[in-house]
Amino acid sequence: MALSPQRREFLLDTAKLACGVGVLGLGLGLVSKQAKALPPGAIRPPGAGLEDDFQGACIRCGLCVRDCPYDILKLATLGQPVATGTPFFVARAKPCEMCEDIPCVKACPTGALDHSLTDIKKAKMGLAVLVDQETCLNFLGLRCDVCYRVCPAIDEAITLELQHNTRTDKHTRFLPTVHSEACTGCGKCEASCVLEVAAIKVYPIKLAKGELGAHYQLGWEEKRKAGGKSLVDNRNLVDLPDRLPDGVQLPGHWDPGSAAPAMPAPLSDEAPR
Repeated sequence: MALSPQRREFLLDTAKLACGVGVLGLGLGLVSKQAKALPPGAIRPPGAGLEDDFQGACIRCGLCVRDCPYDILKLATLGQPVATGTPFFVARAKPCEMCEDIPCVKACPTGALDHSLTDIKKAKMGLAVLVDQETCLNFLGLRCDVCYRVCPAIDEAITLELQHNTRTDKHTRFLPTVHSEACTGCGKCEASCVLEVAAIKVYPIKLAKGELGAHYQLGWEEKRKAGGKSLVDNRNLVDLPDRLPDGVQLPGHWDPGSAAPAMPAPLSDEAPR
């Protein structure tokens, strides 16, 4: 039975609509996935805080980007691996210049950038990580020190640790070492690395650091919190028996179930022969 022209047109339009809905759903899925993404190289402005909280508070107004005097911040566009419309910067291209008045934070109308941040040295945009010791010139025994010298918190966020150069057996290696408590994540070290691909990179803190479980207790930290008082009560310690493989005994070991050990020979005044 042949279909009427009207019926054929109706089925064709229905098929087009179904295809359109499918494509739209796929696009929305990709956008939704992108909206939650923050690639390793994308760093948020000072005061951004946790990524989920930041994205929830950011209204994509672009005022922080407008007020950045060095044109460092950018708004993510559709297709970039960062939530569309949110501000970020790439340290290797242009690092944060650490403005003392932090104009990007002041411009934020919603608090997505924390207004309580008034000291740029306390910002936590990210964390520098020395990702490749095999190509870092200082680790190779050469004197570069660039990442150390450009650091705004020199000798606090990055220090040079001295180590004997076993390759030459004569010289000292000056190894860049990052201290997370002082690093702001500004990216100056990554931007200034002289290698073709930086050996030191700045990552979002969530990617750069591990996290101890709540059940872990660091004895020295707990002791410090307790004012130096030991957390171990020696009066309650139990002396457990030695547990060694069968037939193995510690020197001087005596099994209470065996015969009494032989008494040692008395000391003699006679000189040994």
